[in-house]
Order: sequence, then structure tokens, then C-alpha cells
Amino acid sequence: MFLPATAEEVRRRGWDRLDVILITGDAYIDSPFVGVSVIGQWLLKAGYRVGIIAQPDVASRTDIARLGEPALFWGVTGGCIDSLVANRTASGKRRREDDYTAGGINNRRPDRAVIVYANLIRRVFKETKPIVLGGIEASLRRIAHYDFWSDQVRRSILLDAKANFLVYGMGEKTILALAAGLREGRDCGALRGLCRIAGERPPDLVELPSYEQAAADPAAFTRMFLAFYRNQDPRTARGLCQLQDSRWLIHNPPMEPLTEAELDDLYALDFARDVHPLDRQAGKVRALETIRFSLATHRGCYGECHFCAIALHEGRTVSSRSEASILREAKTIAARPDFKGHILDVGGPTANMYGYECKKKRLQGACSDRRCLYPGVCPSLCPDHSRQISLLGKLRRIPGVKRVTVASGIRCDLVLADRKQGIPYLREVVRHHVSGQLKVAPEHSEPKLLRLMGKPVGRELSVFRDLFFKLTREAGKDQFLTYYLIAAHPGCTEEDMEALRRFASRELGIHPEQVQLFTPTPSTLSTLMYFTERDPFSGKKLFVEKTAAGREGQKKILVAKSSHLMYGISVQKQTPKEEGPWARTKTSRRKPRRNPPRR
Repeated sequence: MFLPATAEEVRRRGWDRLDVILITGDAYIDSPFVGVSVIGQWLLKAGYRVGIIAQPDVASRTDIARLGEPALFWGVTGGCIDSLVANRTASGKRRREDDYTAGGINNRRPDRAVIVYANLIRRVFKETKPIVLGGIEASLRRIAHYDFWSDQVRRSILLDAKANFLVYGMGEKTILALAAGLREGRDCGALRGLCRIAGERPPDLVELPSYEQAAADPAAFTRMFLAFYRNQDPRTARGLCQLQDSRWLIHNPPMEPLTEAELDDLYALDFARDVHPLDRQAGKVRALETIRFSLATHRGCYGECHFCAIALHEGRTVSSRSEASILREAKTIAARPDFKGHILDVGGPTANMYGYECKKKRLQGACSDRRCLYPGVCPSLCPDHSRQISLLGKLRRIPGVKRVTVASGIRCDLVLADRKQGIPYLREVVRHHVSGQLKVAPEHSEPKLLRLMGKPVGRELSVFRDLFFKLTREAGKDQFLTYYLIAAHPGCTEEDMEALRRFASRELGIHPEQVQLFTPTPSTLSTLMYFTERDPFSGKKLFVEKTAAGREGQKKILVAKSSHLMYGISVQKQTPKEEGPWARTKTSRRKPRRNPPRR
């Protein structure tokens, strides 16, 4: 069921005024994969009257005002992807297409959308109700941060947007508590998962180096970032504060993640799984094709890869839904008249993190001196794929379901670390759940780069590769692996890319298909390295390629060997080798997705 997006839809519900109006940089897709829809439906279930304005016309004073003024607050998000990542390539060129805009033309989402929308609200409504920022763009820019696109350290987005609050991470619990507090006139300043601005420094908070210090001195920026990074676990984090100009940014500790029961309640909400008619008339929204018939099984990520924001945004603790909840959602999908029998994905940030978590972490929080998967799989994690094996088997047996694909990608090290269920799980996936190719993400081959990326250094990829093709042969299938690789990561030289090219050809037998330029998104450890040109753990100087030509040159070292990579056609070819699982050739012709869906 769609939230109201027009004044007429508000009247049809019998409402005279909305409590909350949500603004988003995406077209309005009502889906459990879209954060603004989840927040809206979550508030609606709690009894709040909620409306949504998708991609408001920033040149108009009337579009932002079409639902009136809310009684409690405005909620503002740039959309499922940071607006600058959505609008610009890693080389800084303007993207012509946008998977989250109706019609696919990238002409509706402004750069720095959160700031633009918040300022538009203030311009039209002057002294209005509180403005609350949320979503990935606000979450990753909540403290002083290095901004790749302007090549400078910027203040918290909360100050630049002139907003009242910022809800970071997966904000369902925080937003409900905030709505209740605003309705009852209570002070909400101490809510977990919340940032705000204060005139004075509260006691008992960890003081970060000021914005001015961080902007002027890379060493101070590093101290600031590492203190921020260490205080992101709900069980152990302390509150933070940072002087920005003459005011204090207050960063409260993170909110506890949703429990299994709470996740089940969330995914039981009445999502339309469609684009709102107001947007649909402008054309298709390509992102919907990927998420309409997909199932999210869990949140959070053990990986903490240094270039990735998922662990910082969703958390290091993995929270899984119950099997019953996922099967109920699958049956709902299967009953739709437009469902053709194919569930396109079952997974999360990584598919095979479903259904298990470290008991110590749940009770005491994430370890301060070790990680779950780096430099190897922690013995306390105890990967167990049995719940996912059971789930996949039951999904296949649902009436109307002909095919179930695991498209989220798989961690090789977790499969191999599960001595009891790892191989049975991979056998299950190979036989029933691979749509021609299975995604894995080695990112690089060189040990020094893998360490800088926070990726394991070892033979896991080779062992997994051989196992995959052994099981593929046994199943009588013609399937292959897709490898995600990164160029121009901090510390990477052209010599390193040449080594990766040789590794890809010699060990993997491929012309790489998925090669992306490292993009320094705010608040990741790799972006810290890019800005400071140092390893934050050892303090050693790093080579960082910052010129556009040099960055593109690193990528071309990998892809130039295949002329088929021109004109948007990507080819991955596993060259035949003498006997063994490599004696096959597979070619894929498709246009790579520009903006993969994410919360």
C-alpha cells in the first residue's frame, strides 16, 4: 500500500494533516529494499500519518509544498545511494542514467540532495517543524569528513543542511522514539542513533579533534576518524562531540539493531512492491526490476572491508529474519499476478552471512582488538550455513516458484571455514541457485593491497574456485564465477595492476569483467588513506593515485586486453586449460549496472 504522495491521496484517507512528510532523491518505490519506504511504513504502522514527496522540483516552491506542512517533522534523504555517487562516476563525469529515476534519465536528483532539499524546505516554510536527515548520504557524512568531489574536508552535513537532527544507520527504532518524543514535547537529544547540534559541550563525551583541526592537519583528521570508527558498536560505543565552527556536533551512541522479531514485523508490512503511479507515468524505474521479486534475509556485515560503508551504516552485527518470515514474504510474492516464477535474489550485503552470529558479540559487543573475518575468520564466529540450506530448499518448494537465485555474492572464506555445512551449502547453491554466474569479490591479488583493503590474504579464492568448478561439473552445469576487482585503491601502483592482470589471466583464466575504480566515499578507512596518503594503522606513507588519467590508466591495464569491453559490452572469458574444472569457455554480454540497489 502506497503512502500518500498527493493532496488528493491524503484526503482519500480522511486525513486533514500529515504528521510526517518524507522527502527522497529517488522515485517513490514502495519496497522493503528502499529505506524511505521502510521508515514511512514503519511510522504508519505505529499510528502516524505519513506522506512522501519523491524527487521534488528544486526550482519550484509549490512542489515541496504539495502535501502542506507536517505536524511533527520533515524527514529528508538523498535516496538509496549517496547523490554524488549516483550522479558522478569515479572519474568525476556526470552520469547520464539513473536506475532510481523514472525513465532512467539522470535529471531529477541534485548533487548534495540532502542539503538542497533541507534548504528548499526552509526557503518555502521559514520557521517550520524540525528537519530530520537520514539515509546513506546523511549517515556517512555525519561528522567532519573528506569529500572526494570537492577535494576538501567538510563539516557535518547536519550543519550545512541547517537541519535539527540526523538519524544514522538503520533508523527504525530511533525514528519511532523521535516521533514519540516530538509528539509529547519531550527532549529527544539523548536518543541513540541520533546526531544534533548544541551550543555547549555536554559532559562525559569523547571529544574529537575539531573540524578546523581535522581540516588543517591530516594527522588530526586520522585521530578524529579512528576515534569515531572505534565508537560504532551499540554495546561499547561512547557518545562523541566535535567542535564545528562555534557549535558542537553531538553524536550519540548507535541504536541497538532490530531483533529477529522486530525484523519479522518490519518485513510483514504492506509494501506495494511497485513504483507510485505519479512516477510510473514518466517511465520505468530500472531498480525495481532487481528488487521487486527479491528477498532480504539479514542486515549487517562481518566483513568491514576498508573501502565499504556497509558495516559502518548497517553495523558489524548481523541480524537475521526468521525462516517463517522469509517464507511468508516469498508466498506473498508468488501470489502476485505479475510474478513469473523467478525469485531474483535471496540474501543481504553478503548472501552467506544469514542465520549465525558470534555469541560473545551479541552480549559484549564487537571486539576492539580483532575482526570477524580479518586477517582470517575468527574462531568465535563459527559460520553455520545450515539455516540457509534449509531456507533455500523450502523456497524452491513454494507453489508458483520455479527458480530461486542467490545473486548477492558469497564470501569464499566463510564457506571454507564452515567445516560441516560449507560444502553442502555450496553444492546446494551450485545445483539450484546460480543464474549462470556466481559473484565473488577478491578485489585484488597483491598481499599488500589486500591488507590495505581489509581483505584476507591466502589461498581461499583458489580453493573455493576449484571447489566451485568441481561441484559444477558434478551437477552437469555450465556455470562460472564473476570476480569483482578494484583499481586505484590507495597504495595501488601500475605495477600492482600489472600483477593483478597476470594473476587474473594465469590463475583465474579470465579477462576481468567487473573492474571498478575506487571511489572515496565519506567515512570509510580507504577514504581516510586516500586523503592522508598514509596507512592509518602503521603510519607509513602510501602512494595514492589521484589524477583522473592515472586512475583510469590503472583500470585500463586490466580491461584493455579485451576489445569487447568497448561500447558498454563487458566480457568475462574463462579460458580453457588442460583438463580440470577450467576446460570450458563462457562469455557474457550485458551492460553493467550503474547504480546497484542498496539501503
